[in-house]
Amino acid sequence: MLRGIHVPLVTPFAESGEVAVDAIEKLAHHVLDQGAAGLVALGTTGEVAALDPEERARVIEVCAGVCARRQALLTVGVTGNDTRSTIKALRSLPEGAGAALVTVPSFLRPGEQGVIAHFEALAEETPVPLVIYHIPYRTGQAVGAATLRHLGAHPMIAGVKYAVGGIDQDTIDLLGDLPEGFEVVGGDDAFISPLLALGAAGGILASAHLETRAFTELVDAWHAGDAPRARALGHRLARLSAALFAEPNPTVIKGVLHALGLIPTPDVRLPLVPAGERAVSKARLVAMRPGE
Repeated sequence: MLRGIHVPLVTPFAESGEVAVDAIEKLAHHVLDQGAAGLVALGTTGEVAALDPEERARVIEVCAGVCARRQALLTVGVTGNDTRSTIKALRSLPEGAGAALVTVPSFLRPGEQGVIAHFEALAEETPVPLVIYHIPYRTGQAVGAATLRHLGAHPMIAGVKYAVGGIDQDTIDLLGDLPEGFEVVGGDDAFISPLLALGAAGGILASAHLETRAFTELVDAWHAGDAPRARALGHRLARLSAALFAEPNPTVIKGVLHALGLIPTPDVRLPLVPAGERAVSKARLVAMRPGE
């Protein structure tokens, strides 16, 4: 289900500050045209924390419509830092959502037994398959390979968005012994190539707003065993990701998308501030030099 590149869409804003609904639809079609396997609505890249409930509902509605027409997977980011509110959010998912991306509880640091109990409770109530979002440098909660493997045995837990800040022994242990039907997708853009080389199914990558087709080719090359092609693509795309994350996500990405005419403004909502001109220019330059 999670194979390929899934793009966690930015939320474009109009000059008025409102969500630019038409731009969401345009951007969604653009990345799917370039080979993306699916979209992620209301992820961190979409500034979900800065959207009100009506705006979140509208984003999901637009993305669901596009994915239905294009037969693409829509994964929806589900917020909630405690089990009861997260279950409520899952039960409220609208028609069209194919999976839910749920972050390991942040700040509370419930321990690995708490993480297991949390996701098992969610899995018993969710109407769609769950993708665990493991990003310890944001949540403060480490989750080992054994815990993820245990959770992955549940039929309603489809995979994990894996973003631990690198490749470590747990990464190798997890990918070396995955439960049947449980997939790993990369969430650290700069490390997607080595993660694919170890057996990941794909990636949920903000960088893939740009060079979407090249990211999909990277996945295909590793899955086909074409290591020379994959290594060359991986090195190039890692440089692009580094440039796009030079300032807080998604500020540089929005700056580049605006410069390319794909969204109406580069605006973000506080506490984020727009990326500097130098960072945007550098990222555009890297994106314009695909052969280097």
